[in-house]
Order: sequence, then C-alpha cells, then structure tokens
Amino acid sequence: MTHAVDEGAHRQLKDTVYQQLRDDIISGVLLPGAVLREAELAPRFGVSKTPLRDALVRLQKDGFVAIPPYRSAVVVGYSRTDLREIYELRELLEGACARQAASYISADGLAELARIVQASAACVAGGEVIEGRAEELAELHDQFDLVMYAQSRNSRIAEMVGNIRGHIKRIGRLTAGIPGRLAKSVPEHQAIYEAIVQRDGGAAEALMRRHILSVMADQLTSIAETSTIT
Repeated sequence: MTHAVDEGAHRQLKDTVYQQLRDDIISGVLLPGAVLREAELAPRFGVSKTPLRDALVRLQKDGFVAIPPYRSAVVVGYSRTDLREIYELRELLEGACARQAASYISADGLAELARIVQASAACVAGGEVIEGRAEELAELHDQFDLVMYAQSRNSRIAEMVGNIRGHIKRIGRLTAGIPGRLAKSVPEHQAIYEAIVQRDGGAAEALMRRHILSVMADQLTSIAETSTIT
C-alpha cells in the first residue's frame, strides 16, 4: 500500500513540474534559448532530479525543448518548417470544427461567438487596433478559437487540437507584434461567424481555412529574415 502511495505521489510531482514548465514556456516566462539547468530547477520545485528529467523528456516530446547529449535542456523556437507543419494541421482541424459548428453549435455557443465578434470589432478603428487594446483583442481571438474547438463532435479531432493548442497559443504570443495581424483577424472571424449563423458548413470551413492560411502567411513573412521565431 505504501509503495502504491509513493508511486502516486511521484507521478503527481512529475505532472506538477511538467505542467508548470510547460505553462512558463507557453506564456513567455521562459523564452526560446532559455537553458533549463537541473541544478537550478530542482531547488525551485523542491524535487529531486528524477521527476525533473521526466518532465523535460515530456516537454521534448511535445516540441517545446531540445535536450542535446550531455548538455542541459534548452527552450526551442519555431523554424519555418515547424510553422508550416503546425498551421497545415491547424487548417484541417479548425476547418472541420467550423463545418461542425454550422450544424451543431448551440444557441449559447452562437451567442458567445456573437459577443466575441462584437467585442473584437470594438477594439479596432479604421483597420487598426485601438491603442491599449491589443492584449484584449488577442484574448478575444483566443476565446473565439476555444468556442470553435468546442464544436467538434469527433473525439480524435478534439484530442489533436488539444495537442497543438499549446503551440498555437505560444506562436500567437511570440508573433503578436506582426503589424496589422490582430486587426486583420477581426473581419475574418466575422465572416466565419456569419457563415455559421447561416448554417453553411461548406462556407464556414472554407473561410476558416482561408483565415488560418492568412495567419500562417503573415507569420512566415515576419521571419523571412531569420530561420526561427524566437
């Protein structure tokens, strides 16, 4: 019995360390290039090196860190290939979610989308984000995505969206400063919403895929002079 309890506590400890480091990477507390030294992190979390190493291996599998041989783990950025792969998958998954939303979204879900679209429009004037409202608009865009993800009736799609959501949020934060990108998403979201209101699944999917490709194109252009987003 004691052994089972010890195993459970160890697993919980690993999960806690993993989740905190993952959150720090996604939120930008830990930026690309940050070195994750076990000797420094172990005291911070009050753990031995074993659960810390387990957490770092999981983060490596998730694509958030690299662990060079005989060296400390390092937080990684995104290459152009990384962006293309993530956004190609996002295009397919979110397009499917938009199509399903047109058929299955509830009245409450539709009302929430309407609120988000209206609030987003209020953050923009003359095609530009109103000063001081960029952070609010970025959060509204994230809320729009969450409502769309919730429309999936396919458990495997929902699982795949969950797997890439951390990267989507992190890429969005790293590239939030792309001139005009936040404002450009407002009418694109509006068009998707209107297709859903009309219960036009084909249009909703096509508009969503076009939106994702637009975001990808802007982000690839933003790193045209470098090899990675950092």
